[in-house]
Amino acid sequence: MIQEFKNFIAKGNVMDMAVGIIIGAAFTAIVKSMVSDLINPIIGLFTGGVDFTNSYLVLAGEVPAGASLEAAREAGAAVFAHGAFIMAVINFLIIAFVVFMLVKAVNNIKDAAVKKEAELPAEEKPAGPTELDVLLEIRDSLRR
Repeated sequence: MIQEFKNFIAKGNVMDMAVGIIIGAAFTAIVKSMVSDLINPIIGLFTGGVDFTNSYLVLAGEVPAGASLEAAREAGAAVFAHGAFIMAVINFLIIAFVVFMLVKAVNNIKDAAVKKEAELPAEEKPAGPTELDVLLEIRDSLRR
């Protein structure tokens, strides 16, 4: 069982997956920063300076006016955090778009490589004996 586990870990797919997860975690930090530091301020301009991530409605509990979403949650209030949800959707759309662009670029590179390979002259394989050659050889063998 230990040997099977070693074989599983040593496979290239597992290593590729691990690298993908690590890069994905780093990429998530970049996207999170992009949304909170670049996109939120632009959205804030159009919404009159409202910080979208802290947009919420108090469903139950006491929350001081103007408190952040984090402060409302710490106070134990039940909140409907629509701003956080919208930011999560924006994060998802950005990540999905970037992944789409990466997959598209990789597919274009693969297509170009296949096209280039198809343009190379095919090596001529030595032709095997034709049916006539085989029949003539059999005839000659039978005569002997």
